[in-house]
Amino acid sequence: MRRASDWNQPCPNKKCMDYGQANQGNIISISTYMTKSGKRHIFRCTTCNETFSETRDTVFFDLKTEEEKVMMALKMILVKVDITGIAFVLDIKKDTILSWLDRAYKKMNKINQVLLKDLPVTRVELDEMWSFVRRKTNNGEEEDPVSTESDSSDSEEGQQWTWISFAPEYRLILGIIVGPRTAETALSLIALTAGIVMGVPCFFSDGFSCYYNALLEHYHQLKVFPRTGKPGRPKHPVKEPHPDLVYAQVVKEKKKGRLVGINHRIRCGAERLAKLGINIGTSFLERLNLTIRQSLAPLGRKTLGFSKKRENLKKQTIFFQAFYNFARPHMSLREKISNSDDRFQKKWRPRTPAMAAGITDHAWEFRELLTYKYVTKS
Repeated sequence: MRRASDWNQPCPNKKCMDYGQANQGNIISISTYMTKSGKRHIFRCTTCNETFSETRDTVFFDLKTEEEKVMMALKMILVKVDITGIAFVLDIKKDTILSWLDRAYKKMNKINQVLLKDLPVTRVELDEMWSFVRRKTNNGEEEDPVSTESDSSDSEEGQQWTWISFAPEYRLILGIIVGPRTAETALSLIALTAGIVMGVPCFFSDGFSCYYNALLEHYHQLKVFPRTGKPGRPKHPVKEPHPDLVYAQVVKEKKKGRLVGINHRIRCGAERLAKLGINIGTSFLERLNLTIRQSLAPLGRKTLGFSKKRENLKKQTIFFQAFYNFARPHMSLREKISNSDDRFQKKWRPRTPAMAAGITDHAWEFRELLTYKYVTKS
C-alpha cells in the first residue's frame, strides 16, 4: 500500500479525528480503477477506516462522462454561450448540462462559505443588474427596468435583479443574490456581506433607498431615552447608525435617457469618511457589471439565452463569482517581478482577486476549482 501524503487528500469522514486534514500520514492508496478520463485511486483513512474515491466531494464524482467534456461545457457557460448552444456543440442533453451546473454551483457555494470570511475590507460597493426570467414582465405588468422600493412581488418569473457586493481594493466579489428589487433582498445582501467582512467598512451605492435601512439593521446602536417622570409610556429605544458606519450614494440625474449630472449624497458617517479620505463612487462595480454581462448569456441586454428558472440564473452567477475570484487573473492586480530589459524574461506575475485579498497564494486552474477539497489546519 502506498502512502498518499503527496496527493493532498483529507479524510471526508466528519466523525474522524483527522477529518479535513491532509498529509498526516493517515491516508493510504488501496486500489485504482479506470475511467474515461484515466486512472483514479481509492483511498482509505487508517484512523477511521473510511474508504473513499479520489473524486469524492468533487464535481466529477460518480460521473461517467469524460472530465474534459464536463469542463468544456462549464467553461462555455462562462463565455456567454447559452445552454441550448452548449447542448448543440457538445451533443448533450440540456438537462445533463444543467445537472453539471448544479454540481458546480454546490461546489462554488462551498468554496465561498469556507474561504470568504473575516476579510479586512475598507470599502464595499453595492449595485443591482436588471434581467428577467422566462419573460420580461410579471403578470402583464408594464416593462420597467427601474423599479421602486414599493415592489413586493417575489415571482419566480419576470423582472429579476442580480445584487452584488464588491470590494474594489481587491477586485473581489463578496456576495451575489438573485431576486426582486425589494427591501427584503437588500437586507439579504447586506446580511451576506456583513458575514464576510471584518468590522464596519464604508458602503457606497446608487440612489436606491432600501440600502440605508438594510445597513441600519446590521450596523446600529440603540439609543435609549431616559424616563422623564411624566405620565405616559416612555419612548421606545430607536436604532442609530453605528459610529463607524459610512454610507454614501451616487445619484445620477438623467433627462430623456441621457446623463446630465452626478450628485453625491452622504447618508451617515461624513466625519469618518473625511478622515479616511476615500472617494465616493461605484465605478469599479459598474465596470464589473459589464464583465458579467459579457460573460453570462442570461444577463445579456438583448438575448434569447435568458434563463427559464430563477434558480438556474442564480447557479450561473455564483459559479461565475468563484471563477472570477479564484481562477481569473485581473490585469490591474498583476505584480512586477523583473526590471530586466530582456524581453524574453517574465516581467509580471498574474494575480487573482483572491490572491490580492490573501485568501490563496496562487491562481487556481479550472480543474482545481471543480475539485477543491477543504483542508483544515492541523
